[in-house]
Amino acid sequence: MAVLERDDALRVLGDVPEGKAFWLCDNTNIKSVPELYERLKDMPKEVFESHVNNEKNDFAAWINDVQQDEKLAKELMNAKKERAQFRKIFRKRISWLKKKARV
Repeated sequence: MAVLERDDALRVLGDVPEGKAFWLCDNTNIKSVPELYERLKDMPKEVFESHVNNEKNDFAAWINDVQQDEKLAKELMNAKKERAQFRKIFRKRISWLKKKARV
């Protein structure tokens, strides 16, 4: 689903429903796109690389399947597998979503 309306942007920016949180390999969870963006800043390299590597991109899959933000998911799938690159993509998308949501 594309983010076209204000409600779509608010949904992507907000917490996911109970049971849909993303569980990191360190047994902590993430409930929203902005939270994932913030957590990337201090996420240990091993945790990031266990979820994003040449075989898989768990973050993009979660964003596509649960948050239903196909644009963000596609950008993450096509990005370099680097935390700094992911943060840049998230920062840009979150800014756009906030403008769309008028928050």
